[in-house]
Amino acid sequence: MTVVGMDGDLLADGLKRVQAEVDASFDDLLPVPDDTRARLVEAMRYATIGGGKRVRPLLVVSTAEMYGVSREAAIRVGTAVEAIHVYSLIHDDLPCMDDDELRHGKATVHKVYDEATAVLAGDALHALAFDILADADTSTDPFVRSELIATLGHASGMNGMAGGQMMDMVADEEGVDYDLRAVTRLQQLKTGALLGASVEMGAILGRVPIETRAHLRAYSRDIGLAFQIADDLLDVIGDEAKAGKALRKDEVQGKQTFVTLMGVDKAREQARALVDQAIAHLASHGSEADTLRALARFIVERDR
Repeated sequence: MTVVGMDGDLLADGLKRVQAEVDASFDDLLPVPDDTRARLVEAMRYATIGGGKRVRPLLVVSTAEMYGVSREAAIRVGTAVEAIHVYSLIHDDLPCMDDDELRHGKATVHKVYDEATAVLAGDALHALAFDILADADTSTDPFVRSELIATLGHASGMNGMAGGQMMDMVADEEGVDYDLRAVTRLQQLKTGALLGASVEMGAILGRVPIETRAHLRAYSRDIGLAFQIADDLLDVIGDEAKAGKALRKDEVQGKQTFVTLMGVDKAREQARALVDQAIAHLASHGSEADTLRALARFIVERDR
C-alpha cells in the first residue's frame, strides 16, 4: 500500500490504528472453543485477523468521530461491517463463485481448510456482524441498534452486495453484455453499498438525523464508484505481488468493466473526478473530515 504526503501520513496512521483495533476486536470475539467447533472458529480467525486494508471500518470510525461518538462503539460497528465484508470474500473465493486461490497475499480459506468449512465460516461471520450490532455494548439506544441492523442488512442483501454479486455472475454467461449504465449499477450494489453503509452507520451512531445525511451519502456514492474504477484499473495494470491476489481475470473472462468500456485513460480521469466530487460534498465540515478526504484521495492512488 502506497500512501504519500500529509494526507498519506494521516491516512497511514488511521489505517494502521484501525487495523490493530479491528484485529484485537476479532481476537476477542472469536476465542477458539475446546470442542469440535474449533476448526470453524480457526477458519474465521484466519480470514479476519491480520489481513485487509480495513477501509470500511475506517469509514465508520472517521464518520462517527466527526459527531463525537466513542471510539470503542465505532470500532464495534466497524468490526461488524468488516465481518460482512470478509464473509463475502470467503464466499466469492469459492470454486462455485470466482474460484480464487489467493487473498491478501495468502491462500484462501477453502484452500487452507476445505470448501464446507469456508461456507460455514462465511455464514458464521455474517451472523456475528448482527450479533455485534444487536448488543447493548454497541449502543445503549435500541433505536440506534435497530437502524444499524437495518442499514447493514439492506446493504448486504439482494438490494446491495449480494444483488451486485448476482449481476456479476450473470455477466459471465455467454451472450450477456453490460453497458456502462448496467456496470455502474452492478458496482453500486456489489462494492458501493457496503462502503455507503459504513459512512451511514457512523452517522447513525452519531444520531445524525436522516434528512441531514444527504452529503454523506453523496460522498460515499462517489467514493464507491471511484473505488471500483480503481480496482478495474489495478486488474489491468496492477502488480499481482502488491495486490496479493490474482489479476487480469476480468479480461480472461471477457467481462465488461469500467476499463473495457471507457479505456484506461478515461477511466482514470473519471475516478479522479469522482474523488474531487466526493471531497466537495464534505465542504460543510472542517478538519474533522480530513481523514475522509484523505481516504477519498487514497482510493485512486493505491497500488492494491
